[in-house]
Amino acid sequence: MSTTKPFKVLIAHTDVPPEGIEILKEQCEILQVMNEPPKNRPEILEKIKGAHAVIWGGRDILNAEILDAAGPQLKAVSTMSSGINNVDVPELRKRGIPLGSTPAMLTVAVADLTVGLLIAAARRFQEGRRKIDSDKWDKDHLNWMLGQDIRDSTVGFYGFGGIGQAVAKRLMGFEIECVLYTTRNRVSQDIEEQFNAKKVDFETLLAESDFLIIASPLTKDTLGLFNATAFNKMKETAVLVNVGRGKIVNQDDLYEALKSNRIFAAGLDVMDPEPLPSNDKLLTLDNVVVTPHVGYATRRTRVDAANLASRNVLRGLAGEPMLSPAY
Repeated sequence: MSTTKPFKVLIAHTDVPPEGIEILKEQCEILQVMNEPPKNRPEILEKIKGAHAVIWGGRDILNAEILDAAGPQLKAVSTMSSGINNVDVPELRKRGIPLGSTPAMLTVAVADLTVGLLIAAARRFQEGRRKIDSDKWDKDHLNWMLGQDIRDSTVGFYGFGGIGQAVAKRLMGFEIECVLYTTRNRVSQDIEEQFNAKKVDFETLLAESDFLIIASPLTKDTLGLFNATAFNKMKETAVLVNVGRGKIVNQDDLYEALKSNRIFAAGLDVMDPEPLPSNDKLLTLDNVVVTPHVGYATRRTRVDAANLASRNVLRGLAGEPMLSPAY
């Protein structure tokens, strides 16, 4: 009796947790990419031939070249991320191929890191470590290394979706005063009441926020939005945190704002470019805390994302709506 499985699924990255792959095995033959990115594109182009679905990861772009190599039987694609910048979305749409993503699985981990960056920047973790490293620990002055209080502060959000609201939920325990947010559409009244939140225009967000958290996608409208003009409208005691996309911030202008103490500090998990060169001028500053785009990087998050991506693919193969469609 034949044991041939009806579908072939390409796992286009070496780091997909086995828990997610296991979900596919009952119905699918697994095609696993073995080479690490960015040198695995030739292998992907070879192994995707005849595949019915793909779980896509990494920075390489899933584009027409890869879709052509797969063939017309390709029925479903899912990423393991919230963003879909590594997929040529118009090309998939043109071919009628459903695309899944996994933003909800990343929310908790990114929110946790956001609070960590906020505290680290406000309380001068980077500068403090450098004081220790350079034997400049000051024991004689009471006003040494004073930071910014979270308690009774106004926390602003540029973007107030799942991640922004998860951050606000965590900050409630710090006894913040209120939340301001700038988005295209107003959130529900229930959410506003839960977080003592108010929708404001961008100018008000800049002027009144003690902490300003960017949790927005990159679009033509948000590209470079946080520039010298914006920083000049912020409080000198303000702390900026970016967990959205690096290009939303004009990094040269941010450097000048931090160096001149126009704003107090910044915490960044995203930057431009990525990876950030070790000799980048931003890293010379004491008042910036940088993490290498690891907001999602917890074991549980990766497993949950792999599981959801696999279920997205299975639904797509069955001709059913994906659990977490990207469009």
